[in-house]
Amino acid sequence: MAQEWYIGVMSGTSLDGVDTALVAIDTDQIVGPSSVRLLASDCYPMPAALKSALLDVCIGQATNLKQIGELDRQLGLLFADAVNKLLAKTGTAASRITAIGCHGQTVFHQPDGDQPFTMQLGDSNLIAARTGMLTVADFRRKDMALGGQGAPLVPAFHRTVFAQQTSTTVVLNIGGIANISVLRPEQPVLGYDTGPGNMLMDAWVYQHRGEKFDRDAAFALEGTVDATLLASLLSDAYLTLPYPKSTGRERYNLLWLEPHLRADLAPADVQATLLEFTAVTIADQITTFAMGEHPHVYVCGGGACNPALMARLRALLPSWQVQTTREAGIDPDYMEAMAFAWLARQRVHNLPSNVPEVTGASRAVSLGVLYPAD
Repeated sequence: MAQEWYIGVMSGTSLDGVDTALVAIDTDQIVGPSSVRLLASDCYPMPAALKSALLDVCIGQATNLKQIGELDRQLGLLFADAVNKLLAKTGTAASRITAIGCHGQTVFHQPDGDQPFTMQLGDSNLIAARTGMLTVADFRRKDMALGGQGAPLVPAFHRTVFAQQTSTTVVLNIGGIANISVLRPEQPVLGYDTGPGNMLMDAWVYQHRGEKFDRDAAFALEGTVDATLLASLLSDAYLTLPYPKSTGRERYNLLWLEPHLRADLAPADVQATLLEFTAVTIADQITTFAMGEHPHVYVCGGGACNPALMARLRALLPSWQVQTTREAGIDPDYMEAMAFAWLARQRVHNLPSNVPEVTGASRAVSLGVLYPAD
């Protein structure tokens, strides 16, 4: 069967590194997991100074055009290095790759209000020039130009690789933000951000333990959920907004958390409560979409590696089969990078890649801008 090879590049809200995925896609686009196969993957670390500078911009610290321009260039070089490392690791020639699909690094996402916009950094001209490959980027803004949220974009990919079932299938990505794709029998696909994923937990454990994330939920398991704090967090207005909706670090950060805290709270209790907050906000949304006798939740992203979070999701969703996407044959760490490889494929062939029912755009359209290597 004829195939095209693509590379997907994803740097998410957790800012822990650049995921790259070498993906083979059947040219006749058969629906199902076998139509999009992960051939190789890698995670390229993000320099600490670059991560720190990006965090400052993401949470609204003062910046200027010089800093934004420099960050755009630094990220473009970083993404190019990550792709070239993957090629070297696999012994793959650049000529074998049809295109790179690069999400870029989101530094601000404001889909609502008088002036909706989204901004991803990472100079795609640099990526194309340094890798010698056609690069597809800037996936979100066309959807927003058509009145959409510009996010989430992965439900169209999930619809392609998860075959239609007789019961609801939810694909849950728990990165910095948690988002769901809802696939129901004979129903349009739905998808939106449910709220924080790992973002608040990562920020809190870094502040108190100096660790990038709460490995094995050790910090959270030291604490106890504080009911008053949890109730305060659950009163957040975003959680009751109707979909389509999307959010990010510009909303959910330690500055957002601070007014909810009390002086008598132990740091481990806060961590335990943040984990519960993530689990409850996810489960509350998923529950509403149950159809059929055997509904499934397939989890991907960093949250799939958090045993306490997975245990809470299973407890809160007792009638659902909660597994990682590995059970469906897809590496949970590289689902999003694979999605952007697929989105690049759609753009190269000028095929629709957004889902208007998900984003709120006025019509389906092929997303992304082409940056030739020559």
